Amino acid sequence: MEETAYQIDFSNPLHVYFIGIGGVSMSGLAHILRDKGFTVSGSDRAESEMTDLLQGLGITIHIGHEASQILDASPKVDLVVFTAAVHDDNPEYAAAKEARIPMMSRAELLGQLMKTYEMPVAIAGTHGKTTTTSMVSEILLQADTDPTLMIGGVYHSLGSNIRIGHSAQLVTEACEYTNSFLHFHPKLACILNVEADHMDFFKDLDEIYDSFHNFAKLLPADGALVIGGEIDVLKRITRDVKARILTFGAADTDDYQATDITYNENGNASFTLVRNGHDAEKKPSLAVTLRVPGRHNVLNALAAFALSEQMGIDDETILKGLSAFSGAHRRFEKKGMWRGVTVVDDYAHHPTEIKATLVAASRFPHREIWCVFQPHTYTRTKVFLHAFATALAHADHVVLLPIYAAREQDIYGVSSADLRDEIRRLHGDCVLLENFEKVKNFLSEKCTKDDLLITMGAGDVYKIGEELLA
Repeated sequence: MEETAYQIDFSNPLHVYFIGIGGVSMSGLAHILRDKGFTVSGSDRAESEMTDLLQGLGITIHIGHEASQILDASPKVDLVVFTAAVHDDNPEYAAAKEARIPMMSRAELLGQLMKTYEMPVAIAGTHGKTTTTSMVSEILLQADTDPTLMIGGVYHSLGSNIRIGHSAQLVTEACEYTNSFLHFHPKLACILNVEADHMDFFKDLDEIYDSFHNFAKLLPADGALVIGGEIDVLKRITRDVKARILTFGAADTDDYQATDITYNENGNASFTLVRNGHDAEKKPSLAVTLRVPGRHNVLNALAAFALSEQMGIDDETILKGLSAFSGAHRRFEKKGMWRGVTVVDDYAHHPTEIKATLVAASRFPHREIWCVFQPHTYTRTKVFLHAFATALAHADHVVLLPIYAAREQDIYGVSSADLRDEIRRLHGDCVLLENFEKVKNFLSEKCTKDDLLITMGAGDVYKIGEELLA
């Protein structure tokens, strides 16, 4: 992938301006550069927990985008960093371009930063990135290796999405959207799974497969790729990859295998981990106990184990980290009890994630499952309409909200009413309500003691549960 001509000298601090500084990854990068002595400033369209955190570090944050914020800054801005959501019509982007201030994308900055670490680790996949990155983070914290961590959400052990360490290790999520992870320079990488998503950018599955294949090819010959053995196109993604390939899954052909999977009364998984590699006879089988539910988290734990072992962490410490891990922010996160109803929040916004979450929820103590789902983006809703309906049918009752547009315009001829009709066609119980207030009133009438209420989606649907609990 073509890189920007501009190369940062991290030993020579500059003034870097971030357009969209409140984003999870952007705020983490701003924090790291601030720690390295850079002057950091930036803007975002609204105040948030992230912008408040950065302001607390002494970083100048502007709410709203105006050209003067870059052109009149003192000291002068040396470099502008922007997110994939920023386009030519953004006044700051346009002003920086016209003034010929060096510019680079968030992914390019992170890629250049990775070169400064001896052990940069990138965790990719359609689903499970944040959870697996959080699991690896917990293991490295237990091992006291002083890692730098960049997680796609606030992790409770850190109280942040970022940890600045001073060792050789940098661990980050790697997203395929806009091929951004092709700017990275990992030594150790993981591909958890590969499915259709981000169809507003990729034209078809073949393009997605090629993207992940090109990501795998970034690894050097002395590196390693940990990859899901259940991926249909495994050979296509790993062909001509120079690095060592290590698979994980439930098959005895996988290097890291989960057997004897069981679930406790809360749906949390336990399993036996078997290593089937060339030196497996020297490595005992291990009993793994998790504090998170679902088969998908068994696979995430296998990936985290494999990555941690490749970083030289011993078995006992890895097991200690996995058993200490109690979940990532907005991943089947228990928020509290409301009138005897258990309130859980989950970030699931793809049919595979929804099904995995609701199957895990079915093993959790409940009378009936109420799922409040906020579809995320028009393109995703249109492409996966039937798959969404099929996945949501795993709940006893579905309450739909209007589509959360995110970066898109309403030009795709699809709405939540179409999803409601499809769910009903599959004989599911579903209502569509137009705002949070109506949803809260509806739930107040319908939910009863011992029900399980899940707010679900990548938008701001989590606020419903928080407001009910308040």
